[in-house]
Amino acid sequence: MAKKPSNNYAVIGLGLFGGSVCKTLTDRGQDVLAIDINETQVNTYAPMVTQAVIADATDETAMNNLALGSFDHVFICIGQNMQASIMATLIVKELGAKDVICKAESPLHARVLNRVGADHVVQPEVDMGQRVADRVLEPNILHYLMLNKDVSLSDVRVENPDLLGQSLSQLNLLERYHVTVIAISHHDQVTVSPSKQTQIALDDTITVVGKTIDVDNFNEVAGTAVKA
Repeated sequence: MAKKPSNNYAVIGLGLFGGSVCKTLTDRGQDVLAIDINETQVNTYAPMVTQAVIADATDETAMNNLALGSFDHVFICIGQNMQASIMATLIVKELGAKDVICKAESPLHARVLNRVGADHVVQPEVDMGQRVADRVLEPNILHYLMLNKDVSLSDVRVENPDLLGQSLSQLNLLERYHVTVIAISHHDQVTVSPSKQTQIALDDTITVVGKTIDVDNFNEVAGTAVKA
């Protein structure tokens, strides 16, 4: 994947979550500053990232010296120390970082992070629990992404024989189910913005976007034959 030099990234807290963020960013060719108060953690990720620094994220002078205010994206992935996480978020926002993404350990922690200015808050355990449950409840949904509280993007596997062999024009999913098809995957081939003449085959994966309730309804239809 092409490198995007116009963006730079800092990751504060190099536990499992922060380490995974570092690896993903560097695997995609991005410049990453990794920060942790623990020397062992820093040494672990130093060979991987652009720069790795031992520093206390609650020390405003140290964060200023690292020029965190100039970063496009700062991930605050501090684990169990809620106070340190909140203080780091305050400091980084006050320094001027454009986009601050924080890991929260609980709903209360998430609310506080939002109040002190975090641009995005994630709860990995909660999110993963929801995904696992959704996977069991909705086996045709392969991937599910909440774009906001009302809108979702989802990869839906098609098994309903009533949908097979028909073109997108014939299915008219936007009018019938209020979802928009943005891609179709057939085996290893992915067609982005498929034409209306594209036909649906067994086990095709359709990437759709729409209101969450409509995406969920379409998922049910995709896996169950429509009764006459």
